[in-house]
Amino acid sequence: MAKKLALIASKGTLDWAYPPFILASTAAALDYEVSIFFTFYGLTLLKKDISDLKVSPLGNPAMPMPVPMPNLVQMLPGLESMATMMMKQKIADKGVASIQELREICLESGVKLIACQMTMDLFDFKREEFIDGIEIGGAATFFEFAGESDVNLFI
Repeated sequence: MAKKLALIASKGTLDWAYPPFILASTAAALDYEVSIFFTFYGLTLLKKDISDLKVSPLGNPAMPMPVPMPNLVQMLPGLESMATMMMKQKIADKGVASIQELREICLESGVKLIACQMTMDLFDFKREEFIDGIEIGGAATFFEFAGESDVNLFI
């Protein structure tokens, strides 16, 4: 019987998009049965166009920057764009897969991607805005799988 991994993805920024897709694709490669429940801001990671994902240094003191920056400086206009540009460049320089590539690997590996119906309703999202191959369901859909899982993670 395969082990099961249940993930909740609740963040929709570039830096927070990597953990659920990396963990899910790795677990699937290790023959885990995997399900990710995308809720609140994490739901945007299932949209067709995610090319505008950003990373914010604000409130993220562990973010490696070329020079140390106190939180006050991180609020300056344009710093989010600069941090996003720097992160995207680092990702490209290191040959790290893009979020789109990781998402596709997950789909090809049989990872179940569940879009939270309540969040869709809350933010007036339409099914057409999301990629093919996902399931739409509520918390009960997630708990059905999570209740039987060996590992449950909230990201």
